[in-house]
Amino acid sequence: MNWPTWFKVVNVGLISCLTFLTPLASSMFAPGVPQVMKEFNNNDDLIADFVVSVYVLGFALGPMFLAPMSELFGRIWIYHATNVGFIVFSVLCAESSSVSMLTACRFFQGLFGAAPITIGAALGIFALAPVLGPVIGPVAGGFLVAAKGWRWVFWVLAIVGGALTLLCLTFLRETYAAVILETKAARLRKQTNNSSIRSQMDRNLNVKQLFSRAIVRPCRILVFSPIVSALSLYMGVVYGYQYLLFSTFTKAFEDQYGFSTSIVGLTFLGLGVGNLIGLAVISSLLDKHLRDGSKVTEANPNGKRKPEYRLIPLGWSSISLPIGLFLYGWMDNAVPAVFLCIMSYLIDAFGVYAASALAANTVVRSIFGAVLPLAGARMYSVLGYGWGNSLLGFIALALIPIPILLNRYGETLRKRFDASRI
Repeated sequence: MNWPTWFKVVNVGLISCLTFLTPLASSMFAPGVPQVMKEFNNNDDLIADFVVSVYVLGFALGPMFLAPMSELFGRIWIYHATNVGFIVFSVLCAESSSVSMLTACRFFQGLFGAAPITIGAALGIFALAPVLGPVIGPVAGGFLVAAKGWRWVFWVLAIVGGALTLLCLTFLRETYAAVILETKAARLRKQTNNSSIRSQMDRNLNVKQLFSRAIVRPCRILVFSPIVSALSLYMGVVYGYQYLLFSTFTKAFEDQYGFSTSIVGLTFLGLGVGNLIGLAVISSLLDKHLRDGSKVTEANPNGKRKPEYRLIPLGWSSISLPIGLFLYGWMDNAVPAVFLCIMSYLIDAFGVYAASALAANTVVRSIFGAVLPLAGARMYSVLGYGWGNSLLGFIALALIPIPILLNRYGETLRKRFDASRI
């Protein structure tokens, strides 16, 4: 709150760049999979899909300890440590000597890359970064793989990650209120020799107790908060569908339509256009509801807007998702709606525990993103691309009631669950 505007812009910009880079890494490698399988003499389609989606599995595990650690030690040290880890495993991916080594390194690359999407909260650019990153990745990756080979994908990620890490070490500052206040209280205790000085957010727990509660909190929020469970399931399906398409586009357009390795990446641009359209529509809808105070301040005598106003545009996305799947490829205009609405809602609703709520959501969506693509090859071989995507569309149709019900009953469900008691 006390920073000058330029410094806020720098910090938000760096976190958004990290949030763009790590999802970019999830799919940038996709056009190079055929080269990898040929180089290592492996023709297993399941392994070919898994070496892409295992990255997202790392996204699922990382938040379980990164989020609580950030609430205990602060955001800044988590960013620095995970940035270094991401660079190390990007280099190891580039130097992999087998499919097994590459798969393992991809997992840890994703694990360390999960930090920005777990503890970041610069919602405007931040929401666009994780949905545009996986789309731009294959476009750039297709040309890079064709020109320099699949290993250079990871060298580029390591180089860009290294540059961002240096900038983060220079400019990033701590933003987590509880850690800032505790640091100040500790400094005052030392200066005044008054051991009774405590932070306003101090809960009088030792480090072991704090970490135990923090590590358990994402799981308990996921299990005991009905609205988090429902939103996580909804986002999980959308996210899983997105990565299922990522893992099948290369094979579909190369085998069925004869696209080259460099040109096949361009097929992902349809998803990118859908992202931009979706973000523009959803942003305008959110602005409209923000201006219409009667819809969002009802039953709030102090005039504070309810977090549920964030969920209003989800109804639009629930309809566009199955339509897009039936048309094959334009489903991504629903993804910005899901990311922007759900993430902003969780931050508004859970406040100081937002990282844990986001972590719970990230775990579920990442598991879906890692597992669903593994079923893609078998599904399309049996049903074909037309009926395969139609099946996904019919499943999406069944999810339409979720945002409608949450918009109506979300406040009641939210108030029944108190994260501070965990």
